[in-house]
Amino acid sequence: MKMARAMLLIITVLAVSSELGSCKGVQFIFGDSLSDVGNNIYLSKSLAQANLPWYGIDFGSGMPNGRFCNGRTVSDIIGDKMGLPRPPAFLDPSLTEDVILENGVNYASGGGGILNETGGLFVQKFSLYKQIELFQGTRELIEKKIGVNASEKFFSEAHYTVALGSNDFINNYLLPIYGDLWKYSDSSFIDYLTETLEHQLKILHTLGARQLMVFGLGPMGCIPLQRVLSSSGDCQDRTNKLALGFNKVGNKIVNDLSSNLKNVSFRFGDAYDVVEDVINNPNKYGFSNSHDPCCSFGRIRPALTCNPASTLCKDRSKYVFWDEYHPTDRANEMIANEIIRKLGFLNGNQTISRPAAAPADAPSPAYAENGAKSMMDCLPLTRGLEVITIILTAADVMA
Repeated sequence: MKMARAMLLIITVLAVSSELGSCKGVQFIFGDSLSDVGNNIYLSKSLAQANLPWYGIDFGSGMPNGRFCNGRTVSDIIGDKMGLPRPPAFLDPSLTEDVILENGVNYASGGGGILNETGGLFVQKFSLYKQIELFQGTRELIEKKIGVNASEKFFSEAHYTVALGSNDFINNYLLPIYGDLWKYSDSSFIDYLTETLEHQLKILHTLGARQLMVFGLGPMGCIPLQRVLSSSGDCQDRTNKLALGFNKVGNKIVNDLSSNLKNVSFRFGDAYDVVEDVINNPNKYGFSNSHDPCCSFGRIRPALTCNPASTLCKDRSKYVFWDEYHPTDRANEMIANEIIRKLGFLNGNQTISRPAAAPADAPSPAYAENGAKSMMDCLPLTRGLEVITIILTAADVMA
C-alpha cells in the first residue's frame, strides 16, 4: 500500500510538471541566404547557391552544405542556445512527416525577399509568400498524419524564425533594373515593404504562429559590396538610412499586431546599434577587419561569391564578413548573442564582447540538456504561447 501511494505521488508530480511547462518544440524557419541551409542547392536554375568551397569550411565535415557562410547561421546559433533541433531544408529529399514532427522545417531561400519581385536576377528563389505557401502545405500534411487537434497544438507550440528584408533594398529597390526604384520614394517603399510584411505575419498567425519576434535590419550600407561600390570605400549612408527607416516602421507594426491580435505576444528586436559598433570598433569585439571579405578573389572585387579559386584570410575568426554579403561564423555568433541578450535570454554573467571560436564540428542538437532552461521556449504551457523569431539583419543581401 505504501509503495502504491508513493508511485501515485510521483505520477502526480510528473503530471503537474508536464502541465506547467515544456522545453520541447521545433522550428519553422523562413528567410533568405542568412538562414538557407540548402534549399537553393535543389533549385537547379538558381544563381544564388552556396554549393562550392569554401562555404561550410568551419561546419561539420568542412564541405559545402548550402549555408552562405564558413560556419553557422544566426538561426543555427539561436536555436542551439535554446536547445532546439536544427530543421532540415524543405527541399531535402530525406524530409518526411516524422522528420518534420521531430525537427521542423527550414524554408529559407537565398535570394528571397519579402516582396515577390525581389531577387529576380537570381532566377530561382522562394519569396516569403512562397515559403508561407509551402508551410501551409506542410500543415496539411501533418494534419493528415496526426489529426487536426494534435496538429493545432504542434504548430502553436513551435518556434518560428523569419529572416528577410535586406534583399528587398539591395537586390530590388536600389537596383535601376527594377521598376520599384522609379515607382517609389524611399519612405513610400518602406511603407510598401512593411505593409506587405504585416500581411504575411497575419497569415502566419492564422496558420498557428502565436509568439512572434521580429528583428530589424542592421547597417546594410556597410557590407563589403556596398563599400567597394562606393567611390570613397565608406559605408553608404542612404542604404543605412533605409534600414533605420524600416526598423522604425517595423517596430510600430509589430507593437500594433501584438495589441490587436488575440493570444499573441509579438516583439521587435533591433540590433542595428551593436552591429554598427562592431563595424566601427572591431577590436572591441575581438575582430581585426570589418571592411573586407575573408573569402575574396584576389584584387578582383566585387567577386560576389566565394569559390574554390578564392583566397581566404589567414584567420577567419578575426573577420566580420565572410564574403561580399554575409557575416562569418563568429560575427553570426555575436549577432545571435546580442539578439538573445536583448530578449533577456542570457544569464547575468554572460557577455557578447568576444564570441567563441567556431567549432570544428557543429552537429544538430536533439534538445540541449540545459540549454533552454532560462529561455522562452520553457514558458508555461498554461500561457498557450511559444516563440517565433524573425531576423532581419544587415549583411545578408545576396540572401
